[in-house]
Amino acid sequence: MIDDLYSAKLLALAANLPRLGRLADAHGSAEKVAKLCGSRVTVDVKVDGDRVADFAQEVKACALGQASASVLGSHVMGASVHELESAREQFRAMLKTGASPPDGRFADLAMLAPVKDYPARHASTLLAFEAACEAVRKAMARTSPAGAA
Repeated sequence: MIDDLYSAKLLALAANLPRLGRLADAHGSAEKVAKLCGSRVTVDVKVDGDRVADFAQEVKACALGQASASVLGSHVMGASVHELESAREQFRAMLKTGASPPDGRFADLAMLAPVKDYPARHASTLLAFEAACEAVRKAMARTSPAGAA
């Protein structure tokens, strides 16, 4: 039942998005859009090596996308690119195949496990993590010695 998706905890997360806005001096940025519903997430990051040193996000998404972005914004500081990409892949597998939820700093994504039964909602739920991974990769390319030319 769709009511299982919108728990009080999920709605509270969606209503309290951390790290909203944009970074004027971002090392990397990415925007992702869910074609089906038009949800949009833009992420700006600064990195220190392969770790997130600063983070901001603009989120124009449904409650599911907002809740996912809230978990990301709450735990992203200090995360390595490997942690972000691993969480994104675990999150995607949880939604697509019912695999175990992400572990570590992004374990709160487990509350979104019921989204598995609503494939049309998968893209918007994954947007924030997709944008964050792309933004960090861009930032690392820009700030690495080879990319700083």
